[in-house]
Amino acid sequence: MNTEIRTEMVETDGLSFEVDMCGAGEKFAICLHGFPEHSFSWRYQMPLLSRLGYTVWAPNLRGYGNSSRPEKVKDYSIDHLVSDVAALIDASGAESTLLVGHDWGGVIAWSFAIQAIRPIERLIVMNIPHPSLFLKGLIRWPQLFRSWYIFFFQIPKIPELLLGLWGARPVGDVFYKTAVDKSRFPESVLEVYRENARRPGALTAMINYYRALFREKQISKKRRLLETILEVPTLMIWGEKDSALGKELTYGTEKLVTDFTIRYLPNASHWVQQEAPELVNAMIVAWITGKEVPEAGLRNI
Repeated sequence: MNTEIRTEMVETDGLSFEVDMCGAGEKFAICLHGFPEHSFSWRYQMPLLSRLGYTVWAPNLRGYGNSSRPEKVKDYSIDHLVSDVAALIDASGAESTLLVGHDWGGVIAWSFAIQAIRPIERLIVMNIPHPSLFLKGLIRWPQLFRSWYIFFFQIPKIPELLLGLWGARPVGDVFYKTAVDKSRFPESVLEVYRENARRPGALTAMINYYRALFREKQISKKRRLLETILEVPTLMIWGEKDSALGKELTYGTEKLVTDFTIRYLPNASHWVQQEAPELVNAMIVAWITGKEVPEAGLRNI
């Protein structure tokens, strides 16, 4: 079985997406990265999913990598981001999808699944809470303190200027300084993310995700929508040493998802699928194949 990752450009809905691809199975999976990441962040999970019989796509979301980079803040609204995923699924020809998301990719994945934009067979989210719980937690201490950067990103130009200093070294620092197992983020890995951030206009595009979020219209209507009970089987994997998102944001998810499984990794950071790929992959395999999902720290992982 060929589990090599290849990269292709996919033209859809008037945009171009740089997509890492792996496998040629009958089932389809799409993995959505977060900030300030890249499709590269799924390098450990793509071969695994291909061995489980999936054709796996991991796109660089709009604004990232060689994907299209619209210039306006409104071009990064959640509605556009969800539509991008729908367009990519349509381009794949898939009838049903395993949807996987981390961080911002998880925000998009939650919204996509809740709105039932396309048929989703399963949902996996990593270190991103249900959007309804996040909105409630964002206005409470200590999450308000942890989310300081979201408010800082509303300032024009200054955030991208600071993140771009010294060849985007601060972008690499975001990973290295917040990771628990820093050996997972050697220079070769950090340089992938720094190079991604150095592309003309890339940092502004990345930060525009946060700016567009603050400009969303009809927030009250969307909040009611986000409280709709999700019936898609969902696995949440959460690194407890997340410096940006508190574990308490996961409490109550079981009331919003009818078929919900959660596993915590006590010694992993926000970058859980890169920092603890062996643990994460074992959990994914067990969950997809209908076995008991192991807890972190057990010897059978």
